[in-house]
Amino acid sequence: MKNFNPRLIFSQIVAMQCCHYLFLGLLFQINHILYGQSITIDRMFTDEYIQIWHTIGWPDSFAVFLSYSIVGSFLMAIIVEKSKKCLDFSFTLFVVHLVIVCAYDGFPATWDWWIVHICSMIAMVLLGEYLCARREMEDIPMLQL
Repeated sequence: MKNFNPRLIFSQIVAMQCCHYLFLGLLFQINHILYGQSITIDRMFTDEYIQIWHTIGWPDSFAVFLSYSIVGSFLMAIIVEKSKKCLDFSFTLFVVHLVIVCAYDGFPATWDWWIVHICSMIAMVLLGEYLCARREMEDIPMLQL
């Protein structure tokens, strides 16, 4: 427990959350450019736009999946750097997002929202652990004198 630093952990959680919303917003901007979809805060914090059974919701579902799994994994490898913490940080990111969604629009009632977010979180944990483990296994550069 000598490495337990609550300020560091809190700042890592805040950094992960902010980066997640930044990249999610960028992906929604790309969806706006490519598909002409409106850009509103509702796209991030409601379950209305995430639909995996209808083609109209695929771009938003794909953006959420990319933001969580791919971008989130790389951010975790950069910000967290420890493979043992990947599950904790992924779950924390999901729970904080769920709390914000509940405060904004109520509890998500569609299966689509839950399927996309849980699959994204699982992919983020697996890819994040892989990337963090690879980073932990890198050689430490030594200065040649």
